[in-house]
Amino acid sequence: MANIPVEKSLDSTLALLQEGFMFIPNRCRKYGSDIFKTRLMFKPAICISGAEAAAVFYDAEKFKRKGATPKRVQKTLFGQKGVQTLDNAAHRKRKEMFMSLMSPENLHKLSDITAHVWKDYIIRWERQKEVVLFDEVQALLCLAVCEWSGVPLKEGEVRLRAKDFGAMVDAFGGVGWRWWRGRLARIRAEKWIGSIIGNIRNGKMQAEKGTAAHVIAFHRELDGTFLDQKVAAVELINILRPTVAIATYITFCALALQQYPQYRDKLKSGAANLTEPFVQEVRRFYPFAPMVGAQVRKQFTWRNYTFKEGTLVLLDLYGTDHDPRQWQNPEEFNPERFVNWNGTPFNFIPQGGGHHLSGHRCAGEWVTIQTMKQAVEFLVSHMQYEVPAQDLSFSLSRMPTLPESKFIITNVKPVEGQ
Repeated sequence: MANIPVEKSLDSTLALLQEGFMFIPNRCRKYGSDIFKTRLMFKPAICISGAEAAAVFYDAEKFKRKGATPKRVQKTLFGQKGVQTLDNAAHRKRKEMFMSLMSPENLHKLSDITAHVWKDYIIRWERQKEVVLFDEVQALLCLAVCEWSGVPLKEGEVRLRAKDFGAMVDAFGGVGWRWWRGRLARIRAEKWIGSIIGNIRNGKMQAEKGTAAHVIAFHRELDGTFLDQKVAAVELINILRPTVAIATYITFCALALQQYPQYRDKLKSGAANLTEPFVQEVRRFYPFAPMVGAQVRKQFTWRNYTFKEGTLVLLDLYGTDHDPRQWQNPEEFNPERFVNWNGTPFNFIPQGGGHHLSGHRCAGEWVTIQTMKQAVEFLVSHMQYEVPAQDLSFSLSRMPTLPESKFIITNVKPVEGQ
């Protein structure tokens, strides 16, 4: 058996927090290998990168999710006992619940609601001296997804709830107060959503059949029982939080339009149906999720390397999406690469890889793509704005990351006739 390259340090947790998205790519280049060993939180871990590694990683016979997600991440980002922590039949049953919400009819309804909210917000922005796009889009998406999901949300609550969902995401790579802010946000959100689940079940609140709130409230597990109320809250938040997180991608869409202005005219003219390729390239090019983890289910060998049962394995998402073996000139922003693109479930993995129904690929990926396409249409064709001087740089050492200014726009005006 071959020896896996080994990181020569007592523990690499601090290096991971300092290097962020580039932690795995830096070492893969250093060792000239798609695989290396390290220690994280003083436990052995293996890091892997590339499309072939992703295909292995999403083999359910080789890997399991239970026990792989650190408690500090469950207590902020994912919640405890949610779908991300399940395997086998339990995972399939829970995943079917989420996939049932992704019907064309449901996605069309979300699109209509979101378009209406976009139009309202553009009118509001017209009256503001400056607009911090990321913050505003978080609120916009929070309002839209709550209406779509059957979650009542008062106007005065929108920004608080949106900020809480954002804090859960921001806690992923955070320590100290940044982590605690996400932890407190999750406690508030689970209490709020848990009470809604309880009220739906006892008849105090009506939720439209087919909405996420109704489906999750009355979902039955393999043993025929309803989800525990707290777990049901976690799963409903797993609809709301990721949708609000699309604000990050939309902010990067705005940045791409600013950095590569030639695409604004192409998108506005509808040339070559470029909207979806543009969105996909934003998802590939800009940083969103750095990595994802799983545990070895039973010992196996890959490329003459032995993976021992119980070992934590991290798959490099960002590096795989910038792998020159898969992507020509990966550091160039080039939406045309996605025109007539015929990829696999393993070489383009900004939100994870594998198959949607049977595997752990994000159930909300279609919502992400649809919502980004809609946002690009509004940014290009339904509003005019100016981008004042500001710091638009972003750090790959921060997980997650954003342009420093969160993208400020001024002099917003709706386009006449739109």
